[in-house]
Amino acid sequence: MKKITVLTLCLCVMGMSLNLKSQEMTQEQKIWYAIGLAEGGNFKTFGFDFSQEHLLMGINDAFAGTEKMTQEEMQQTFQVLQQMMQEKMSKAVDAEKAKGKAFLDENKKKPGVIETASGLQYKVVTMGTGAKPKETDKVKVHYHGTLIDGTVFDSSVDRGEPIVFPLNQVIKGWTEGLQLMPVGSKFILYLPSDIAYGDRDAGPSIKGGSTLIFEVELLEINPAEQ
Repeated sequence: MKKITVLTLCLCVMGMSLNLKSQEMTQEQKIWYAIGLAEGGNFKTFGFDFSQEHLLMGINDAFAGTEKMTQEEMQQTFQVLQQMMQEKMSKAVDAEKAKGKAFLDENKKKPGVIETASGLQYKVVTMGTGAKPKETDKVKVHYHGTLIDGTVFDSSVDRGEPIVFPLNQVIKGWTEGLQLMPVGSKFILYLPSDIAYGDRDAGPSIKGGSTLIFEVELLEINPAEQ
């Protein structure tokens, strides 16, 4: 209940016709305006039409004590809202999965692309000559991650700094894919959502159901016991 009320107030701020520039707002106004932009953007994503009239009516009635809904009716309305949001999220995830499946179906036909039983697809760019890591090892890698449309969502290459992590504490596609790579190798890994981040969003760029592409270079193996 409190969460919905806060979102409502945020949307109220967003919906008001404030022709103020950021530098003309007080700090408190900037805070409310920023929250309104963020939360309003969330509701816009779900395709809800904004009704400033009814939003302000609800706030004014709450202050005046002239509520037109009982607590039970409000709770039922919030349940409908939650169901609508879940349905929209489910449709969005299904759409992402469909795009990913179409991409992977075509990708596996390309020369050099291999598909495993899990649905992981990979292509060897450079085959190293070192040892292959075990699931219990730590590895040091450079990577460049993109969506299927080419959008870069993360890249140690761009940052100029490789990362070290336990191989059994990352997404399933990485755990499987890295164990196929001898040290010194560079592979391209194509991960369907069920061995990536599943149905949940991951950061601002990765939507639930997304298929991900990683170009990964295995630099070093550091045994877990060290």
